[in-house]
Amino acid sequence: MRTTVTDQFHRPLQDLRLSVMDRCNFRCPYCMPKEAFGDGYRFLSSQERLSSPETLRLARLFAGLGVRKLRITGGEPLLRAGLADLIGDLSLIPGIEDIALTTNGVLLKQHAAALQAAGLRRVTVSLDSIDQAVFRQLSGGFDGLPQVLEGIEAALLAGLSPVKLNCVVQRGVNEAGVLDLVERFRGTGVTVRFIEYMDVGERHRWDRSKLVPTAELHARIHERWPLQSLQPSHRGEVAERHAFVDGQGEVGFISSVSQPFCGSCTRARMSSAGVLYTCLFATQGIDLRAPLRAGASDEDLVALITGRWQAREDRYSELRGQPSTETAADPRKVEMHHIGG
Repeated sequence: MRTTVTDQFHRPLQDLRLSVMDRCNFRCPYCMPKEAFGDGYRFLSSQERLSSPETLRLARLFAGLGVRKLRITGGEPLLRAGLADLIGDLSLIPGIEDIALTTNGVLLKQHAAALQAAGLRRVTVSLDSIDQAVFRQLSGGFDGLPQVLEGIEAALLAGLSPVKLNCVVQRGVNEAGVLDLVERFRGTGVTVRFIEYMDVGERHRWDRSKLVPTAELHARIHERWPLQSLQPSHRGEVAERHAFVDGQGEVGFISSVSQPFCGSCTRARMSSAGVLYTCLFATQGIDLRAPLRAGASDEDLVALITGRWQAREDRYSELRGQPSTETAADPRKVEMHHIGG
């Protein structure tokens, strides 16, 4: 039986972002800068990450509480062994209507067909530039642009549609390539989405002066290729959608800084270590792995999840810039590589 669980602002629990890996083969400066995540950084061991049966059990419980959509994230989720089998099992959970994946795309070519056959429906590729030098800078020195482009083509051929690209725009870094990125994928069936540079985590030294507001990006694209706004495809959709007037597809804008959308957020996030977070900017979560491994019943685990969601008051983006309410004992926001953005 499915239950509807709502938080303090009457937001239902409908989406679960499920991290399956904390490691990544990139070192993007806004997520895992290599000076902080170098060779000596200790990632989770395989025993510390949730096993596939543990992940499946928790996902079933979330589905019973109203979750309809799963998004598989990392780190880089394609580094997880047996991912297609896990997705296949997740796709059989009653009530789960959609499974998507977010990836940097460099391994996508070799996995796209198997993932689609297993039950994956959609894929989002993080791609901040199609300029080789800028790509290398923003991936932490990785020369993987050709592989990413091949991965996108493989996803299209496998039927993982629509393929979406997420581009985090930073002033003075990759903003000059915005129009090139749009032009490259217009009319291909790929939707480019531009994300405002956000203060996720603590290790990236966020600088608000690098923020390029959505309104500025929209005006720049609209001047070149006229756009018309589209209605949201579902409640809680984070991206504002705009179609090209000439029928060559659409672009999206995710504006967490300039146009916060906390009021419609229905997303929970679970790290690969089994910690449940209720906000991308959370400073603490609730550990589900420990009680699960200690023999907790499904009812016990459901009570933990329900209690945390019902107590949820998160609206960080709406409060950004106001005096901090964080305590001295727990000041740090969770890092993005733990919960996949």
